[in-house]
Amino acid sequence: MAKESDFQAKLIKELKKMFPGCIVMKNDAGYIQGIPDLLILYKNKWASLECKKSAKAKKRPNQEYYVAMMNEMSFSRFICPENKEEVLHDLQRSFEP
Repeated sequence: MAKESDFQAKLIKELKKMFPGCIVMKNDAGYIQGIPDLLILYKNKWASLECKKSAKAKKRPNQEYYVAMMNEMSFSRFICPENKEEVLHDLQRSFEP
């Protein structure tokens, strides 16, 4: 099974290709426990993604809380290889003007 870090690295490249000029930042889980892994800044919008190596991977404490809270503010999802296409499609729609 691939590691989460490998999935995340490929995902970042894909995001930068999909959204030219975007900034993808990795968040520090040691700073705020449960904060999503990635913050994507694109034009006047933003989104956050919590990467998982698979749909069955365990969620850590507070992750569901922060994903739900940030989704209320803008766009936030758990993303894994199994749901990647669907999440990226939803993200693209949320970034449309």
